[in-house]
Amino acid sequence: DSLSRLFSRCGHVQSVDIYDKRGSGEKKDNLTSKFFDQNTVKGFQVAYVVFRKPAAVQAAKALSQEGPLLISTESHPVKTGISKWIASYEASIVNPQELKAEVDAYMQDYDKKMAEEEAKAAEEEGVPDEEGWVKVTRKGRKPGLPRTEAANLRLLEKEKQKRARKELLNFYAWQHREAKREHIAQLRKKFEEDKQRIALMRAQRKFRPY
Repeated sequence: DSLSRLFSRCGHVQSVDIYDKRGSGEKKDNLTSKFFDQNTVKGFQVAYVVFRKPAAVQAAKALSQEGPLLISTESHPVKTGISKWIASYEASIVNPQELKAEVDAYMQDYDKKMAEEEAKAAEEEGVPDEEGWVKVTRKGRKPGLPRTEAANLRLLEKEKQKRARKELLNFYAWQHREAKREHIAQLRKKFEEDKQRIALMRAQRKFRPY
């Protein structure tokens, strides 16, 4: 507000954009909401003043010859200290009526946009493009057959039994250790039996001419 007031003597000020570092000076998006599009920069270093007419730029450059511009004057004082904190706190309080009105307006625009897109998609459905391709959307597919209640009950029962077996098997950590030890003992026993069987087979295969 202060920069806009100071440079308004040179011409009509269209906008004042404040940034924390130097850039192109172009706004990335148009701020349309006073509640959700807040982009307040604290401790700014660069400000871009946009005039409506190019002639105002030359007038602004000539201001440096007149001396420094005073931001805070008796007619336009700038709040500092406690008064600035109080004003900042009061500005941070959201008015419920204004917020509801803005949200309702946004939702109306959104619903209107979605209705237009659905109407356009309905018109283009089944119509081939320039190359002869027909666009198929998810909406045009046939939905799958719904499961019956009996099928759902059988599926739930299977999941329940599977979960119960898993819980019983994995209830205690020592059960895992005992199962591994038993499995290793069985493997060792089978290995010894196989060794004895191989030794017996080798003994029976001795050369006996008579």
